[in-house]
Amino acid sequence: MKFLDEAKVYIRSGDGGAGSVSFHREKFIEFGGPDGGDGGRGGDVWIEAVNGLNTLIDFRFQQHFKGATGGHGMGRNRTGAKGESVTLKVPVGTQVFEEDKETLICDLTHEGERFRLAAGGNGGFGNAHFKSATNQAPRWANPGLEGEEKTIWLRLKLIADAGLVGLPNAGKSTFLATVTRARPKIANYPFTTLHPNLGVASIDGREFILADIPGLIEGAHEGVGIGDRFLGHVERTRVLLHLVSSLEEDVAAAYTTVRKELAAYDAALGEKQEIVALSQVDILDPETLKEKKAALEKASGGPVHAISAVAQIGMTEVQRELAAIIRAEEARLGITAPDPVEDRGRHDKWEP
Repeated sequence: MKFLDEAKVYIRSGDGGAGSVSFHREKFIEFGGPDGGDGGRGGDVWIEAVNGLNTLIDFRFQQHFKGATGGHGMGRNRTGAKGESVTLKVPVGTQVFEEDKETLICDLTHEGERFRLAAGGNGGFGNAHFKSATNQAPRWANPGLEGEEKTIWLRLKLIADAGLVGLPNAGKSTFLATVTRARPKIANYPFTTLHPNLGVASIDGREFILADIPGLIEGAHEGVGIGDRFLGHVERTRVLLHLVSSLEEDVAAAYTTVRKELAAYDAALGEKQEIVALSQVDILDPETLKEKKAALEKASGGPVHAISAVAQIGMTEVQRELAAIIRAEEARLGITAPDPVEDRGRHDKWEP
């Protein structure tokens, strides 16, 4: 399935049904009076976050969504039926913006979360509503109110626990393919990854979601290369894994380039917790590895992991540190997740 993270959609809620002008006619009832019913309410337009979706590709083939018009009122005080509502089903993490692409309408971050984008018009009153002591035979009724219409933008920001960042060919896709069941495209040329990929990693009985985005180069925030449009998919992560390839002549410069692009995109993203790793270290001799690791530690101001996804060097330690930071952030935010290790131990022993 092709990945699409932005879509323009036109929505319109249903018009309200018109009220009815009717008078009661029945044998032996000389003065039946008005009995026109009210019109039904127009259908609403809703948006709902559902499980099982990770792209907005459906909105490439359908961009118009309209609620049904409410039923018209009828005689014998019969009210028209309510118009059928329409629901846009989107992935968790979808944001809805006004046509200016800046005004946020809603942000759907949880499965099952719903929001009404446009309310249906109210149905018009039938002539029975206007009956009074001084006007016992009104011959008019209200038309239904028109529905709302607008153009909106849908923007998807994937929900992941950890994000992979780095220059092109830093080994991000290889890392993702090694620790998860995801199968991103891997090749020996820049910008192999053209859209974000998700995978579920597992370490010590705990799982977390890992997001891989296309590589960043200098000037990405100005549109150079693929640009920074995919950085939104790591905004919601709790930690970043910054990979720097051992093939880089100047690993410090490679690290600084990506850090500048993160800060240029969003200052909060530049301040997010980060784990730095020197990747593809299986191609280095011990002395060169020591030099590049020291240079990267000086540039990042912290410890650096030496890893190789192909040779399985240092992978377990990095995953454990990622999981530890994710657990700490969840505890800080008051998010509790079941511990499969503890749960398994609890049920293994039978108690009367």
